[in-house]
Amino acid sequence: QLQLVESGGGLVQPGGSLRLSCHASGFPLHVYNIAWFRQAPGKEREGVSCISSVKRGGTAYYTDSVKGRFTISRDNAKHTVQLQMNSLKPEDTAVYYCAASVGDYDVPTPFNYDYDYWGQGTQVTVFS
Repeated sequence: QLQLVESGGGLVQPGGSLRLSCHASGFPLHVYNIAWFRQAPGKEREGVSCISSVKRGGTAYYTDSVKGRFTISRDNAKHTVQLQMNSLKPEDTAVYYCAASVGDYDVPTPFNYDYDYWGQGTQVTVFS
């Protein structure tokens, strides 16, 4: 069974950067679509970024609020997906989760796949 473990969260001032990592074990990473979601207190969970499986082209997708600031990448050899977050804003504060889906069908956005595997989350706090 696939297991996901996030790391890299922390405290940072506005304008700063963090790099989140999602390490996978138990199954080859390249067969999965890997997404980052986040949830802030009192808010619904939202999709942040996704990188599709190799079969679906390995393409990156970003929600509008992070375009130009966040970059997702995959290292299949290291079984890791990273999310580089630059120019962080207070509204980026949330618990960030990585999730995996084997979805191979058309969806409105990659966040609409059924994500069967989730990590435990890592806290990102952006404060002045």
